[in-house]
This record gives sequence, structure tokens and C-alpha cells, in this order.
Amino acid sequence: MSKDFPLDPPLNSLGLPKPPGQTRVVVAMSGGVDSSVVAAMLKEEGYDVVGVTLQLYDHGAALAKKGACCAGQDIHDARRVAETMGFPHYVLDYENTFREAVIEEFADAYLAGATPVPCIRCNERVKFKDLLETARDLDADCMATGHYIRRRMGAAGPELHCATDPNRDQSYFLFSTTREQLNFLRFPLGHLASKAETRALAAKYGLPVADKPDSQDICFVPNGNYASVIEKLRPGAADPGEIVDLQGNVLGTHRGVIHYTIGQRRGLGIGGLEDPLYVVKLDADNRRVVVGPKEALSTRIIPVREINWLGDAPMMSRAEWHLSVKVRSTRPPREAILRPISDTEAEVELLSPEEGVSPGQACVLYDTDSSRIFGGGWIWKGR
Repeated sequence: MSKDFPLDPPLNSLGLPKPPGQTRVVVAMSGGVDSSVVAAMLKEEGYDVVGVTLQLYDHGAALAKKGACCAGQDIHDARRVAETMGFPHYVLDYENTFREAVIEEFADAYLAGATPVPCIRCNERVKFKDLLETARDLDADCMATGHYIRRRMGAAGPELHCATDPNRDQSYFLFSTTREQLNFLRFPLGHLASKAETRALAAKYGLPVADKPDSQDICFVPNGNYASVIEKLRPGAADPGEIVDLQGNVLGTHRGVIHYTIGQRRGLGIGGLEDPLYVVKLDADNRRVVVGPKEALSTRIIPVREINWLGDAPMMSRAEWHLSVKVRSTRPPREAILRPISDTEAEVELLSPEEGVSPGQACVLYDTDSSRIFGGGWIWKGR
């Protein structure tokens, strides 16, 4: 006698086993075109959409600033999109969390001679941590963002993959996304071929932000002027000091370590030398800018810690992993060997040297033969 077994309910477009109307999605809305399109797209598909925008720093200062993802105008724009599409929208004050988790560390890292990437820390410590918990508190089934990255189901669970459009790919800023977070997160724009497709969707939905320009700056660094922000956060950080060569010989004076970055050549104020010199090290403790020839910038061995590993097998299960790494967001991945030291620490050997590798930057790990991201960690000075 045959017995009928109930079939599993079909998966919706977000990979969840229930109809869209019974699926609540919290959309992290920055006020820009990307997250607005995500919210509109999911609302049109029939999902129970709730928009959430984070106020991350002083609203009064924000109102006077354009082109940053946390500005007051952006909160207004996100609210207008929610009204246009007819879903609820909330603004959450995360100012204290953002200052403690992102801005303070940014200042300390910069003063220590590192080149911090605060957008990664914001994703890691605010958006994908506190906001994700808020989404759970709102009984959401998942949280969607406008990031250009892909989430795919693999044999061992959800995997992180580069966006289809390499020009928009944001994997460098999302390497610290954990497996647990990946279970809950969705990235509906990762498969689009270009930003033009996103803007076309915004126009299709009649969104007021369809022609809004992309933000360029770090949200709390107006016009990319890092030094002015650090001076406000850490008075006295712009104290002058010496410019020295690799042997410690004094070549001149500088107007504060915060005005210099690793790899910088212009604006050193050192004349009369045959060969150009580059900033190769920032010694914040002694207020020294160390300069040297271009070859002194080349790095082959990179110590990495705080690694978030997304491979199927444990990182420590092999002595060596042959993969590709990216040490700056604007550079393509290059082949390397990862040698694990512990579950969260490793040494990376580049097969060809890279210039301008700086402590405080991320080292993101990629599968050389596919679009998969194996995670990444933070470059440090080593022991």
C-alpha cells in the first residue's frame, strides 16, 4: 500500500520555504539607489518588507554633507522610497555604537601608522552584528542589503562569491561576514551585470533616488580629508617631526604623521635627491616618517590575523593553501600561499611582490579558479 508523503514547500526567490507574503525581510537602507532598489524589488515580489536606516553620526553635521551613506539627506531619501513603495521604515540611532566600534579605532589605527578601512569594521560590528540582531528582534526571516556580492548555497552551506560585475564587486569590504550571518543575509543585486541595470530598475519602480550619485567618501570623513578628522578626534596628532631614511638619517621635517600614507611620493618636501623617495613606514610613536626607494615598498610576506575563514574544510586542516589574495580594494587578486598559524592567524606569501602593503588594511582570500571568497583577515606588523 503506497503512502503519500507531503512535498516540501517550494523555495521562494530568497531561498526560504514559504510564500513571499509570509516572509518578512528587513532591508538595510542607506538612502542610496542600491538598497532602495532592493527594497522596492522585494516589495513588488510580495514580500513583507521593513526598511531600516541607521543614523551613525551627528545628524546636525550630517545635514550639511552630501555624498556619504549616513547623512541626514540619506535618511530622508530612504523614508521617501518607503513611502513610494508602501512599506514601513524605521530610523535607528546607532551613533554611540558607531563611534565606539568604528570611529575611535579608525583614529587609533591611523595614528599608529596603519591604513584603516572603517567600512569593513562598520559592516562587521554594526550592520551585520547589531542591525542583524535588530532584524531578528523584528521577527524577520532574513536581512537584505544593496551590496554587490553573491550568496550561493554549496555542499557545506551558504558560500560567499564575488559579484557578477567586477567593477562593482564589494567582496573586499565583506570578507568578515561569518557563516552564521550568511545564513540570514541576502544580496539581491550581486548577480546584476552592471550598475546601469540597478538604475534602470530604480526608474522602473519610480524611485525618487533613481538618479542619485554614488557616495564616494567614508561617511564621517568629509571630502576624503582624513587628517582634519583625526585632528578633531585626537588633538595634538598633527605635531611635526622628522623625515628620515632607512638608516635613520634626518632628511627633513614633516607637519604631522597623519598627513602621510604608505607609498606616498609627492608632497614630502625633500629636494635635491637623484632618485625619488617614497614613504615606506610611519613611526607614530617617535613622530617619524621613514622614506626609501621604491623597491623598499615591495612586500612578499604578509602577517595576517583576526582571520574569518569561509572554506569548507578548517583552515588548520592544511599546512598550505594555494589561493589568491587582495591587499587593497582597488587592486586585482594575485596568487599567494596561505600558511595557517592558528585558527585566526596565518602568514601569506605572495608569489610576486606587492608594493605599498600597509598594516591596518585587509587581506582578502579568494579561490583562484572560481568566484568564491574564502574570507580574510587584517594585515599587521607581525611579531
